[in-house]
This record gives sequence, C-alpha cells and structure tokens, in this order.
Amino acid sequence: MTVRNLCVLLTFAVGSFFVSCRKADVINTGGSTPSTGTNQTLSPEALRDSTIAYSKDFYLWYNQIPSSFGQQYSEPDLMMEDLHRYSVEPGFSGPVDKWSFGIKKAEWDNMTAGMSSTNNTNSNGDFGISIFFRSEGDLRVRLVEPNSPAAAAHIQRGWKIASINGGGTNISTSNADNIVDKVYYSSNTSFTFVKPDGTSVDITLNAAHYTQQPVYMDEVYTVNGRSVGYLVFNSFLGDTNRIYSDFQRVFSKFASAGISELIVDLRYNGGGYVSVQEKLADYLAPYSANGGLMFKETYNDKHSNMNSSAYFHKLGSLNLSKVYFIVTKSTASASELLINNLKPYMDVRLVGPSSTHGKPVGFFPVPVGDWYIFPVSFKSTNKNGEGNYFGGIPVNYSAQDGLDHDWGQGESCLSAVLNGIGNGTMSRMGGAPVITESSEVLRSNRKLDVPAFKGMLNGKRNAE
Repeated sequence: MTVRNLCVLLTFAVGSFFVSCRKADVINTGGSTPSTGTNQTLSPEALRDSTIAYSKDFYLWYNQIPSSFGQQYSEPDLMMEDLHRYSVEPGFSGPVDKWSFGIKKAEWDNMTAGMSSTNNTNSNGDFGISIFFRSEGDLRVRLVEPNSPAAAAHIQRGWKIASINGGGTNISTSNADNIVDKVYYSSNTSFTFVKPDGTSVDITLNAAHYTQQPVYMDEVYTVNGRSVGYLVFNSFLGDTNRIYSDFQRVFSKFASAGISELIVDLRYNGGGYVSVQEKLADYLAPYSANGGLMFKETYNDKHSNMNSSAYFHKLGSLNLSKVYFIVTKSTASASELLINNLKPYMDVRLVGPSSTHGKPVGFFPVPVGDWYIFPVSFKSTNKNGEGNYFGGIPVNYSAQDGLDHDWGQGESCLSAVLNGIGNGTMSRMGGAPVITESSEVLRSNRKLDVPAFKGMLNGKRNAE
C-alpha cells in the first residue's frame, strides 16, 4: 500500500483547530523491543530492522512471521501490507488480516484529530463527498460530509453523477480507478449531477479542509403512535469532546421524546476509537447491563499482561430492550464491536444489504522513527466469548442500500425498519424495485470505498 493510497483510506475532516496525537494515545515501546525515539529520522536499515522487531513482538499472529520477513522493503507501509499474509486463522481459508498499515507520524496526527485527507499529490483536503455505484452506469452520492465543500454546494446523498469533468470521465465500473482519482485525489473537479426530480446541475468543487461531524442526523419519527429514534453515526474518530457532547444532546432528545424504539445507522461507519464505542454502548445499553462485562481485549502471549476488560457504566435514561442497526460491508471494526458487545444484553437486530465488514481485531500506533506502524495486535470478545467474526456479522433482515434517496424517511433501509416496527414485517417502501448488485458493481464499490477508515484504535494501552 502506498502512502498515497493509505492517506485516501484515512480520509477525515479538518477543523479550525489542531489536536495532535496525544502521547497517551501512543504505545510506550519499552521492554524487549528497541526504542526508536519520538520523531527522529532513522537510517533505512534501522527503520527496517525496528519495524521487523516490533511486528514480531506485537503482531497477533507473530508466530506465523518467517525469519526472512521484511528484508526486501525499505518503508514500513510496504512491510505492513506484506504482513497481512501471515494471519491464518482456524476456520478461514486464507489470511484474515486486511488492515495492518504504516503511516508518517505527521500525517497520522492530522488525521486522528479529525482532518480531511492529505496525500502526496494533493495537500488541499478533499471535497467531502463519497460515491458508490447503485448499478452499472448509475453512480450515486452516498454521503456528504456536513461541513465540506460538497455540503456548501448543497449536494445531497442520492444525487446521480451524470458526468465528471465535462464527460471526460466515463461513468462505468470499468473506469473506477479514474473516478477515484477525480473524486478523492483531485484539487478541482467539475460534476454534472441529476437530482431526484430529474433536473441537472453543474457544480465545480474545490478541495478544502473542514471540521468532521460524525453525528450526521438525529430524528424522532412517530410510527403507529410510537416514538422511534433514528441516529446516523458515521465515525468513531474525530474530536471526542464534540462527539460526547453530541451523544448527550441526542440521547437527551430521545429520552424527552419518550422513544420506545431506536435505530442506529452505521452503514458507512468504518470504526475508530474504542473509547468512543464504549461511550455510545453505555448510552444504548439497558440498566440491566450496568456493571456487566462489555468486552475483553486479548493480545498475543508475549503481551498477556496487556489483556484487559471493559465494563458497562450506564449513561442516560433510556432503558431499551431492543436496538436496530443499519449496516453494510462498510460497517467495520469499532462499529462491529458495538454491535457484538450489546448482543448479550439486548435484542440486537441488523438490517441492510449485506453482512458487516468483519474486523474483530484492533491495533494501536507503535512509533518507529518518524513513522507509526499499526500491526494488528489484539482481538475482542463479548460477555459470551463471541468475536471471531472475520466473515462479518450477518443481517437479520435484508434491505437494499437506498442510494437513490437522501437520509431519512423514504430511504429503503430506514423504511424497512420503520415498516417492521409499525406492522411487524420488514418490507420495502412503496414497492421500490430490488437492485441486484453485479460482481462488477461490488468490485468497483470496494475501490470507491477507499476513503472509509476501517480500524479499531485503542489509545489507552501501554506496553510494560
């Protein structure tokens, strides 16, 4: 994985202030592995040797790493990508690790503070737009960052992209790589959008930095006299103080409305901080979960002293027995951790077009010179010992991702849940046709999903 691709993978929003990566969020690499200093630049040999040593020390599957590992590489990002193949897990046909990575410290510090993408070819930020194919030739806006250039241009989820740069970009799955460049890497791109009413609009977007807003939407709907809460939450990364303030506001609103049902939309949430997951879990869990085991984190046998457990500390006044989650293949890591942790305590129901991503493991930043490396280092299990969901967590009810509709009522996944709450049967809204995604669409959408960070970050553990 190149630094360019990795930086696109880690696209976040930029704020009006910087919050650097705190020292408490970085592993203290004392003990048996070599100390490399804080921000020093190492020689290529020292950088390689330190990366190899840390990988063989912290990697969850360290005992599968051969003695020859890493000798052909000079940069940690390439070594972390190569590390993936040494992660064979019983019950799975091939390596399960798709996430270990390396990144320059300065880039990571910006990103984890809630910064928009910065890469080798474009340091100006991004458009704040994410796209998916609904079907062959039907390219849609799947989300718009609320404070981004795209939002300022009033672009909405569900709009169809008819052309890029005056028709110079072919809107087809075979051209996905070029579309990725124009939408995620470029400083300036012109689009022709088709709105739901059939009218077209030409908009030129200029890349910029902006403040990320993980809470996209919070609404209360009335279904057959019952109040239903709906929360769209798109990332467990960003300014945690702001996120926690939003949680308090949202759940106070839900409590005041007297909701009896809750829908949490995590369909594009690729994860983030474990601590933010804990906070959200404490708001969602019933009173009966208070004091109960939330999850266990288990490291390799070299670092069993780092094994730990987290427990529920109930927040807010909601006392629900059931929660619905809207999910897709982009629902990953800390999002899946949240779902898995609540299952022993609540009736947890998943709705969406597919199972979740399948990442029951996490990592933390290990400093190597002026780099951080992130070898997968721990796995998580819930109260019942469940957590080996490398194949994803399956949905209870299948519903098409409503890429032709903005967030809210009328969108197919939300409508399916609201219908189910209202009449006990999950069904599509208004007889909308089922869109079957071809293998080409699925393959292209994996490429178009590159901005979505998929990670479970534990910033609280220190090696001893």
